[in-house]
Amino acid sequence: MTLVNESTEELRFQISVASWQQDKQGQMQLTPTDDIVFFPALLSLKPGEERKVRVGRTVTPSDVEKTYRISFEELPPLQKAGEPPKGSQVKIITKMSIPIFVSPDNRKTGAEIADSAIRNGKLTFDLKNGGNVHYMAQSVRVIGLGAGNQAVFDRQKQGWYILSGDSRTFDMDLKPEECAKLKAVRIEVRTDLSEVPETSTLKKDVEIPSGACGH
Repeated sequence: MTLVNESTEELRFQISVASWQQDKQGQMQLTPTDDIVFFPALLSLKPGEERKVRVGRTVTPSDVEKTYRISFEELPPLQKAGEPPKGSQVKIITKMSIPIFVSPDNRKTGAEIADSAIRNGKLTFDLKNGGNVHYMAQSVRVIGLGAGNQAVFDRQKQGWYILSGDSRTFDMDLKPEECAKLKAVRIEVRTDLSEVPETSTLKKDVEIPSGACGH
């Protein structure tokens, strides 16, 4: 990996790596690990300078993809000897987190929309991954359909990685005036699984049951 300093100041970075899992809301759960090794752990970059970071693994591929994140955290600048203290100022510290995947020899994809429901004016559904490798939900679109399949609303939700064996729950509040017009909701998810046409775009229509719009 190559780190480039495009600023006009010297920058210092501390590097760390962690095993990466996620909960159903997509929150990352990071755990220290020795599976991934890297060098150096600390580095400085002058303006315009670039440095290479060597990254390797100590584990072999298994039947299921292993997931990690390597983080580059900027450190505060050093106070030079004899330099007077600087006045009050605000400095934004950069932190970058980059995924690392150790893929299995035999990839199996398995993306689906599941457990969709509308209750008390709220739509919920899960994106599941039954495969042994991750996929990215590049866009999540929800279209409300009324009489004659006319669109009542059209909204986008932020997508994210769905790791192997995981599921991610999405929810959306429906306004009473919208819900009263709905006959169905269409969920469309565009993924990065272009090599598998049936999962490159997932679609599912959810009918609106009686009483679903109760608030």
